[in-house]
Amino acid sequence: MKSSLMLTLLFASAPLIALGAETQNPDHDFYTQAAEAGMSEVDLGILAQQKAKDPAVKEFAAKMVNDHTSANAKLEDLATSKSVALPGDLSTAQKATRKTLDMQSAADFDQAYIKNQIDAHQDAIALLKKEIGSGKDPDAKALASSMLPIVEGHLTQVQQLQKSTASSDRMSDRVLDKTADTGSVPNADQ
Repeated sequence: MKSSLMLTLLFASAPLIALGAETQNPDHDFYTQAAEAGMSEVDLGILAQQKAKDPAVKEFAAKMVNDHTSANAKLEDLATSKSVALPGDLSTAQKATRKTLDMQSAADFDQAYIKNQIDAHQDAIALLKKEIGSGKDPDAKALASSMLPIVEGHLTQVQQLQKSTASSDRMSDRVLDKTADTGSVPNADQ
């Protein structure tokens, strides 16, 4: 009787023990959101390397794949050491964003990717700053602190890329306008 009561209590508490292990880390949400953001950066970077027209956009995308693959590995190592399970796939919203970008025409892809990257890096900076300011896990806070300057650098780079591609687009539009007006391509001195 006593052993059957003990077995019942043991089996009844097993799901609670497992649930407690999953949510034990007070910064579990940070780990999850950072992992999803990092996976999305790599995924969209690969897509941009395939679809972008502008070599500067392709170069930025390659940097995102490289830097975020490295950051993802650091996050995964830390999460593993803390027994925090990370998502294995993009969120539903991130999958929808990827699909939307993938459906962009070649002419529109670069600007759509750049806009996405500005938004994504602003969100990542907010996530990292929140963890640094109010996180409870000192190791997660340290990781966020080490990642913040890199992500801020990415934001600066993509904002500069947005300005330079916008300038290039305006220059191309002027050339096309002059070509339409005169029927010939203007030379560089005009």
